[in-house]
Amino acid sequence: MNKVCFFWFRRDLRLEDNAGLFHVLKGQHPVLPVFILDKNILDNLPKDDARVTFIYDQLQFLKKQLQSLGSDLTVEYGYPVEIWKKWTEEFEIGTVYTNRDYEPYAIKRDNDIKILLESKGIDFRTFKDHVIFEWNEVIKDDGLPYTVFTPYSKKWMAKLQEEKTNVQDSFYLSSYPTEQHFSNFYSYSGSEVPTLESMGFERSGIDIPSKEVPRSLVKEYHEKRNFPGIRGTSRLGIHFRFGTISIREKARKAVSLSQTFLNELIWRDFYSQILAHFPKVAGKAFKPAYDRIEWRQDEAEFKVWCEGKTGYPIVDAGMRELNATGFMHNRVRMITASFLTKHLLIDWRGGEAYFAEKLLDFDLASNNGGWQWAAGCGTDAAPYFRIFSPDAQTQKFDKDYKYISKWVPEWNSPAYVKPIVDHKFARERCLAVYKAALAGD
Repeated sequence: MNKVCFFWFRRDLRLEDNAGLFHVLKGQHPVLPVFILDKNILDNLPKDDARVTFIYDQLQFLKKQLQSLGSDLTVEYGYPVEIWKKWTEEFEIGTVYTNRDYEPYAIKRDNDIKILLESKGIDFRTFKDHVIFEWNEVIKDDGLPYTVFTPYSKKWMAKLQEEKTNVQDSFYLSSYPTEQHFSNFYSYSGSEVPTLESMGFERSGIDIPSKEVPRSLVKEYHEKRNFPGIRGTSRLGIHFRFGTISIREKARKAVSLSQTFLNELIWRDFYSQILAHFPKVAGKAFKPAYDRIEWRQDEAEFKVWCEGKTGYPIVDAGMRELNATGFMHNRVRMITASFLTKHLLIDWRGGEAYFAEKLLDFDLASNNGGWQWAAGCGTDAAPYFRIFSPDAQTQKFDKDYKYISKWVPEWNSPAYVKPIVDHKFARERCLAVYKAALAGD
């Protein structure tokens, strides 16, 4: 059997501008593309998880693309270590290429696979594809990580412009021309992708936002992004999450159209490097003193928040939108998270887990960063005594009740529930509890 190299798709479900795929296709051996439907991840998900349906459909699309090139995509369902053991017995593998993933589980998984492969004399090579700058590329002059966004973003932009007068020509935003080497895919026919039903899932009815975003939306992003009643955000999160679009391509466009939109991509890198430098944040507060807060363990109130029945229209609209669509507007994410942690004094980790289950664009680093910001315990967080007034936020960002009326049509009628808690009381309670926990710090 002739040697083949493997390319392992994960959070990069595209053939175009794919860093690891480009490097393996340039090599001397044919390239066999593979994907693993990982039981370690899938077994913990709801059976109608829209993200699983999305991945399944994208795998089918990739498979057809590869078949049109005379190749195919091998997809297996199971535990990665067991599947890689099988593949090493079935093929004479030269090298395995993949793009890096920075989440704690992914890092452990990849270390296990690397040990397995190297024990069989097979190299395991990884590449940067999911972010513009990795955890160790934008650091302070003393070598320490940034924990405040503004100086990080300035250093990020400075690095992007290294030796380039036109930032769009930055080396870091360059595309990888994979299409020049498509002839190096391994010629074979793979088996069918395991069905959703065979893995215990059912097809979700939730619609997936398009990858196509109007140029005008990006250009006007800074003016419209805070208003949930209009289409002012890109909704590209799920495509960034699973790599069905290139972060480099979108950053190039943002450079010329909208610094505000580019800042959102910088935030992604910022939270990714925070998770890499401080893995404890996946479970503990970035600021240790905040782990002393005595959160209220009120399951009934948490359930009411989840269902969008708090009696605060802007909060309820956000939660109902999330439950129905897998999406929640960014401004409303802040409002709902602040309400749970400060008005109800319920542990941010509960809200983080609920968003992780429901959001189409769930990303551990960004979700964790956002929730810790809202609770006041994260990097660059708002001070704990800054407590959003849902009514003030409504007047500022949905004063015509356009968004609220869509998701909470009964908001101004006797049928609408009474507020679960009084705002003034909740604010004073929150300040007292936080102050007691942080005393002495």
